[in-house]
Amino acid sequence: MRHVEVSVPPVEEQDSIDARVTPTGSLENLSQQEVDRLLDSSRGGLYGLFRRCSLAVLNSGGETDDARVIFERYHDFEIFIERKAWGIKLDLRNAPASAFVDGRMIRGIQEHLFAVLRDVLYIHGEVYEHGSVELNDSAGITNAVYRVLRNAGLLKPRVRPDLVVCWGGHSISREEYDYTKKVGYELGLRGLNVCTGCGPGAMKGPMKGATIGHSKQRIRDGRYVGLTEPGIVAAEPPNAIVNQLVILPDIEKRLEAFVRTGHGIVVFPGGAGTAEEILYLLGILLDPQNVEQPFPVVFTGPAGSADYFRQIDEFLVATLGPVARQCYRIVLDDPPEVAREMLRGMDAVREFRRRRSDAYNFNWLLGIPHELQKPFEPTHAAMASLEIRRGMEPHRLAAELRRAFSGIVAGNVKEQGIRLIEEHGPFEIHGDPDLLRPLDALLGAFARQRRMKLAGDYQPCYRVVT
Repeated sequence: MRHVEVSVPPVEEQDSIDARVTPTGSLENLSQQEVDRLLDSSRGGLYGLFRRCSLAVLNSGGETDDARVIFERYHDFEIFIERKAWGIKLDLRNAPASAFVDGRMIRGIQEHLFAVLRDVLYIHGEVYEHGSVELNDSAGITNAVYRVLRNAGLLKPRVRPDLVVCWGGHSISREEYDYTKKVGYELGLRGLNVCTGCGPGAMKGPMKGATIGHSKQRIRDGRYVGLTEPGIVAAEPPNAIVNQLVILPDIEKRLEAFVRTGHGIVVFPGGAGTAEEILYLLGILLDPQNVEQPFPVVFTGPAGSADYFRQIDEFLVATLGPVARQCYRIVLDDPPEVAREMLRGMDAVREFRRRRSDAYNFNWLLGIPHELQKPFEPTHAAMASLEIRRGMEPHRLAAELRRAFSGIVAGNVKEQGIRLIEEHGPFEIHGDPDLLRPLDALLGAFARQRRMKLAGDYQPCYRVVT
């Protein structure tokens, strides 16, 4: 995208404003069918999806992780596509004034807004409606993820492995946030790029640090990749540093995009969402089909986070067994060593893929079990029927525990999940008592450490039934 022209009336101090935005580049021309698909709210709710995601990126920098607060505050926000002879314009009504400076839309938010348009159109037009991608088997789902990323321009050809995925919570302490910046800085100094869930907290800090490291090394094309999905984007809107935003159809495809495009993963402190990501990753790395795959994983934080990672480690061993420790290394209060570990791991990744003739930009050889790819819809019935029992293979138990945390994330911050909890009470989680006790202890620690919500008293959206 080369340039975006914005016209907007002069702005004083106000909460919302109207604006007209004109894209140039790949989105100059949309077919009449594509425009109709966006505007027709009766056809699968595509306009509603486009509106919600657009409002989320326009509200970047907001201080709430409750999606409903955003939607209620800007309940009169509308976004329309106007057909022009030379292309389209976006007509915004009652948009968040924070997206503008002196009457002009912030350039990064402009880019994110058109990334929403691009991805919503492509996902529903090419992936779902046209039936050109088969989503009933594992290979088809992987192909869908690949095509969404390729359409977004994320998959750079002929580049050495250099993309570090950083996971961690949006609700973290100042000490932990500052530490994520230090790690990002060390990654940037070593020419490594950063990919996160694109939101605030541990998703923003590594990018912020990497920009300084890249600047010192005169790296002018640093990549700050943000991967999100419609259900979470309002609670975790893209931070301003993200320069490549991609919206995947659901959480499972978002997670697959992380592990197939990333060449190593750094995990900072977080809450239920971070635990979900860890269990998803271990569900893959513990699978026998991936035993030879090199994949550097580091859990890290400041010295004050030692208890946090002790709890995570104890939970993983208590549920999945000591074999889980083979998949990660814990490094405390040592940002340079985290970056060096990523570099060492990426050398092994590069050599492995070179020998196996696999792509550097997308890990085709990584085996992802179908149960980790299928979308999980957190309902009370689905949460109560989770199989959390002894005797399961570790990678299968990890997949089931991942769903439990996914449901808790939905009940904490996703609009539909919050509504279900209000209507029917907390989700119930059943299973073997010796597995549920460490689960309940970890969740209780997250709540006490205020890792579940950004603000306010946390009311649990779950009940562990032992």
